[in-house]
This record gives sequence, structure tokens and C-alpha cells, in this order.
Amino acid sequence: MPHPLQNRVTPFGEIVAVTDRGTMMGNRGGCIHDGKQKLGRRRWASRRWICCLLSFKGWHREVMTPGRYTELFFLDEATAFAAGHRPCAECRRADYKAFQAAWQRADLPAEVKADAMDVVLHAERTGTRRQTVVARDMPDGVLLARGEAAYLVKGGRLFRWSFQGYGAASDDGAALSLLTPPALVKIFAAGFRPGIHPSCD
Repeated sequence: MPHPLQNRVTPFGEIVAVTDRGTMMGNRGGCIHDGKQKLGRRRWASRRWICCLLSFKGWHREVMTPGRYTELFFLDEATAFAAGHRPCAECRRADYKAFQAAWQRADLPAEVKADAMDVVLHAERTGTRRQTVVARDMPDGVLLARGEAAYLVKGGRLFRWSFQGYGAASDDGAALSLLTPPALVKIFAAGFRPGIHPSCD
């Protein structure tokens, strides 16, 4: 049995090799793998980190084709956003437009054009300082961390993240570290609803 490729993304933005499949695909602006389908030291090729559909117009790709962009996979859109990705403007046009509208409502400091938004997001997702927040103050779809564990916020409750889905809900008033970039938290608060894996009921 072949070894899994290193192409699954965690809410911490790490890219790892696991056998579990994701429900969404994306990339980080180009090719970050070599001719043997192995990642080098780089973890992005440009600021354009996007989140895409698994299937679009019947197109078919060989994953990690040499010289082509590196396909990455996410449990769900909430996970992709926690890692700093945004909706693709091509395969997810309606979601991208909704994202732009929420960006505008959130009064974020950039034009609602891809390049300008990506500058803001890139500064946040590559920063090392994390805010401490409380789950009940966060909109649905935000991911938080306690140590090496990640938790999704939904309805003010916490659901533990895994590559297979989310665990049972818990109510926790303790402060946790914010994983989702602050600009995306504002977008969620402004009405954009990220897709959440069905394991989170």
C-alpha cells in the first residue's frame, strides 16, 4: 500500500501525511513539492492561499504533478480558514463574492480585491503571536487551540478537531489561543458562514 502524500492541512497550518481524506482542496499559490511528490522546506509559493471544491467542471488532476501547483486537502472550510486560506474566486465564485461582501461589512483595512485581501491575510497567518479569547465570544466556525489540540467554536461550545471530524461538544469558559486569523474572525462576525464538517452536530 503506498504511503500517504504530505498534503493534509491542520488548523495550525501544518502540512502532514495522513490516510484520512478531506472534503475540500486548495493550494498556496503554486508548487511546493518536488518531482518525487515530496515537500521541500517551503510551505507556500505566494500569498494566494485558496480553498477550492474537490470537483469542478469534471476537471481531473494527478495530485502533486511535477511543476504544477501543490494540491492541499482540508477537513472542511473552517479548517482551511484557520490555516489562513480563503475561497477560490474561480471554482467557488459565489462564496468568493460573499466573502468580499463580508470583508466590506467588517470594514477591514484593504480593498475587496484578491491581492489586497491576501496581503492582510498573509501577515496574519504567518505571524507568531496569538490572541487569547473565550469561545462564547467567538462566531461559529472559528478554531481555537489549547496546547496541541484544536477546537471548533459552534454555538458558543467547543468541538475537538481531528482529521476524521469533530468530537463531542463541551462547554468551557477558559481562555484559549486563537488559530483563525483575526481578519477572518471579523468576516464570520459580519455574516460569512464557513462550511463545517457534518460530524459537528
